[in-house]
Amino acid sequence: MMSKSASADWCEANQRYLKAALGVIRELLERHGHGTTEAQDTGTAQQALQDAAETMAAPPALETLCAKFGLTSFERAVLLLCAGIELDASFTALHAFAQGDQQRTYPTFSLALAALPGAHWSALTPAAPLRRWRLIEVGAGSALAFSPLRIDERILHYLIGVQHLDDRLVGIVDFVEEADNLVPSHNVLAERLAKIWSQAASHGPVPVVQLCGNEVAAKRAIAAAACARLGLRLCAVSAQAVPADPRELDTLIRLWVREAILGGSALFLECDDQDTSDQVREKAISRLIECTDGILALSSREHRRTRQRPMITFDVSKPTSNEQRATWHSVLGESKHTLDGHIETLVSQFSLNAPMICSATVEALEHFTAAEGNDLSKALWDACRVRARPRLDNLAQRIESNVIWDDLVLPKTQLQVLREISVHVRQRTTVYEKWGFAKRGARGLGISALFVGGSGTGKTLAVEVLANELRLDLYRIDLSQVVSKYIGETEKNLSRVFDAAEEGGVVLLFDEADALFGKRSEVKDSHDRYANIEVSYLLQRMEAYRGLAILTTNMKNALDPAFLRRIRFIVYFQFPDVAQRAEIWRRIFPVQTPTDCLEVTRLAQLDIAGGNIRNIALNAAFLAADANEPVRMKHLLQAARREYAKLEKSLTDAEIGGWV
Repeated sequence: MMSKSASADWCEANQRYLKAALGVIRELLERHGHGTTEAQDTGTAQQALQDAAETMAAPPALETLCAKFGLTSFERAVLLLCAGIELDASFTALHAFAQGDQQRTYPTFSLALAALPGAHWSALTPAAPLRRWRLIEVGAGSALAFSPLRIDERILHYLIGVQHLDDRLVGIVDFVEEADNLVPSHNVLAERLAKIWSQAASHGPVPVVQLCGNEVAAKRAIAAAACARLGLRLCAVSAQAVPADPRELDTLIRLWVREAILGGSALFLECDDQDTSDQVREKAISRLIECTDGILALSSREHRRTRQRPMITFDVSKPTSNEQRATWHSVLGESKHTLDGHIETLVSQFSLNAPMICSATVEALEHFTAAEGNDLSKALWDACRVRARPRLDNLAQRIESNVIWDDLVLPKTQLQVLREISVHVRQRTTVYEKWGFAKRGARGLGISALFVGGSGTGKTLAVEVLANELRLDLYRIDLSQVVSKYIGETEKNLSRVFDAAEEGGVVLLFDEADALFGKRSEVKDSHDRYANIEVSYLLQRMEAYRGLAILTTNMKNALDPAFLRRIRFIVYFQFPDVAQRAEIWRRIFPVQTPTDCLEVTRLAQLDIAGGNIRNIALNAAFLAADANEPVRMKHLLQAARREYAKLEKSLTDAEIGGWV
């Protein structure tokens, strides 16, 4: 790469060379206008051109362009003929003089064939470089030979020595900056890519390099680093920006290939979020891949295939635990000494790439002030939670959780199991990593639970308590919505959820598990057989998931015992008895809520689950607030009638006798 001063010297010399080259064309046009044929008439201009060339340390843009596109001497002269009118106002009158027509102040093929040496008609064809690569444009006219010619703006700027992206590619193609924080494993992959592309440049067609996986930012960074090693720029284009119209697509391909040749660029095609069921766009993407010459990197979550062009595929994974640990130590600097081992906790819980770790650290340090007694470890934890959310927010419903153990009324046995689940999540690193259980394989290390019970018995509330206790995000996935009627789609949907959840080790709540977990042991047809595969896939991902995955169901008897054996914890949520209902009523109102003469013993006679009790309490609070009164039994009675009507049940005298 040239220094700034060397670049400035080259630009100045390039301008002189281009001016001298146009001087040769000027003399040719003047000679043609005067009807002169002696070759020595251009001697002065040729000498000036030679003198200009001798002062250049690097080739001028004109000669570089001619070499890259394989232009003949005649095609080179045609290009200069068109450039002259843009760079020198006197060329307008010169064109009219050379063509003997005051109206023809523009260059034409007819003039070029008559005035320029080495003329050949094949230079005019669409397949020849001038028109194939759109170096010149042919305007409207009665005949091809007499139609106005114009140099393409991007080519004109290139000849002058000004590099810029073609205006027609702006908004479609973006430059990718080289990252300066590649982890070692990604750096090794960048080296491999650079070696592949370097060797392929002299051994035939350049293979497409496909980078697969969910690390979109890392794949960009790896490709950019590989290009930087070869002195190339990386430009990215989204699959969604690829035009489906064949003519527009052909224009895009030609413009890009031309841009790659002019600017020394490689293309990064991002198909990570492409809907593969869109056959029209898929066809356009395939054509772009097959017809784009030069270096092309393809980014996709899943493996794609090419029809003819060779392809080499690499799977890009998250940085290893050691790499994440090293990145944390590097970006935290001296602050790491105040964390007392908390970096290990972050690495075990969150799987973040280097940019995420850097941004999380910056955010945490901005909000942390030691003088105010703030906890840096808490700030880092919260910043990591935020970084892990974006992808999962598009796939599942995030539930904000602020409930605590005191909000949960369950028998001691069930509470003990829930606390054990919390212990397993908190002590996962100690048992799996320090005590060596993870070395025996990832299968069975996932912490999974099945919550069984009727509606309103506290299953979701228990999950919220666990998430709040562990300070983890909670995401709800409705399995009835995930299950697809199309074979194979359910697995893809589940894969997207688990892959996104891995970044933060969040708590996953799979609601309505019976939608997928019915008794599948008896296979009657292909759909039942595939349902078995879907269930096995879900359990497989749960067994390897680094976070906590919980399934809920209303019907335990509908589940296959063979599947239940693969779940680590099973918690049964029974319909609350009178004593439990009384305890729920005692805890249901916040301390700020004004109440008056509430009789918990009578309220507990309502034969309903905890979820219904909450509905009644909330509705009664609204009634009392509207009446500007504290919550009383009369408000609860009115709310209870509404709730029972919703349940299509009738209140009995035994339930509400003596309330008011």
